Parts: sequence; C-alpha cells; structure tokens
Amino acid sequence: MAEYVHNNNQAEAASDTPAIIARGVSRSFGPRKAVDDVSFELPEKAFLSIFGPNGAGKTTLLKVLSTLLPITGKGSASVAGFDVKTQADELRRRLGIISHNPLLYPDLSAEENLRFFADLYCIPNPEERIDELFEAVELKHRRYDVVRGFSRGMTQRMSIARALLPKPEVLFLDEPYSGLDPHASEILDSLIANIRGNHTFVMVSHDLDKGLELASHALILSRGQIVLYDKTDNIEKEAFRGLYRKVVGLGVS
Repeated sequence: MAEYVHNNNQAEAASDTPAIIARGVSRSFGPRKAVDDVSFELPEKAFLSIFGPNGAGKTTLLKVLSTLLPITGKGSASVAGFDVKTQADELRRRLGIISHNPLLYPDLSAEENLRFFADLYCIPNPEERIDELFEAVELKHRRYDVVRGFSRGMTQRMSIARALLPKPEVLFLDEPYSGLDPHASEILDSLIANIRGNHTFVMVSHDLDKGLELASHALILSRGQIVLYDKTDNIEKEAFRGLYRKVVGLGVS
C-alpha cells in the first residue's frame, strides 16, 4: 500500500491556478481537533470526493472551506482565489452549498424561494435563470407549490437549484445523494455531468463507488487527518478499498 500515501506534490503539480489551497488547516471544538493540520491543493474544475468514517472531520472541513466555520490556529486556506479568513464575504458570492439542510423556506413556494435567493445574489434577468433551473431539476410543474409539501427528493432538487442560481465557481456537496430516490439520483447525476466543466466540486460521500466514479481527485480523512490525497487516475479501485479498510478500520461492502 506504500504507493497510496498522502502526496501533496502531485496536487501541487496539477494546475498553475488551484481552486483550493489549504495549508495546515485545523478546527477544534474545545480540546478535540475535528480537523488536524490538513494541507492540499485542488485544481480548478476538478472534482474532489472526500471519504472517511463518521467523526473523521469531513463535514467540518467542508464548513471551514466554505466559511461556515473559522479556522482554529495559524492555518490558512483560499478558495477561488479568496482567503477564507479575510475575504469571506467576497468568497461566499462564488460558492454553492448543498448539505443535509436544504436552506429553503418551507412556507414559500418553490418559485418564491428561488426569487428570494436571486435577489440576495443580485442576479440579472432572474426569470430566465429560474426557468432554466426548474427545467434542469424537473420541477417546473411544482414551481408554485409550497416547499413544505415536497418529498425529500424534491426538496433536495430544489436545494440544488438554489445552489446553482449564481453559477458558483465552487460547489460544496455534503452527502448530496443521501435519501434520494433512484429518479432523483439520476437527475443529480445528469446535472453534475452537464455542469461539471463549469465548476470545481468538493463532495463528502460514504459511497466509495459513487464518489470514485465522479471524482478526478480523492481524499481520505481519519481522525481529522489526511491519510490519502491523489488523482483518481493514479488510484486502483480495489487497492483504494483495501486501504480504506486498513487505515479507517471499516468493512466496506
């Protein structure tokens, strides 16, 4: 397994203009370090899948990179060319976030939700953009319905539309397939395939097969630390699964 050690040199050589640069990023909650001295670079337009057991620090790392949590200590990070500590407001305009919380107003209609966020982002010609997104997530027929009555899959599709509204440079996805029915999963697959050339993606996933299928880069976290970071072109799938079992200590079906 020696060839699958943490290798930042490959990441640094991947692009002259990285979308994400993390240097010694840590995040503590009291005495516990949820993220511990994480460093890597991700090229523009890459797709990074982050794997690890519950409590490994995956979601915490996503929140730090998306400015939802501050870095603890002296570490630094930049996303889309903006420092997460000192340029958070500028950075947030360039990010899309899809998480367990859909970040929608349940008592507003689907259209009212998208119009609200379009106003927040000062999107020109919002009607045209909203029409595009309802077509993309296949919810045109429910655009005037209150979101509270949507299924989990429909709510997640609305969350995707919300995240894509400003055409973000970087998309953060925290278990986006969780709870989706097969049709909703197919829609998400199609959306990602159609737009992946326009964005940098960072996705947290427990599904090794799906995560590796989508990814150009893979990262394994355990106890807040990186145990692997590499291009998926350099990773043999079964060896990756074996390393995951060995280092993380989980059986993978």
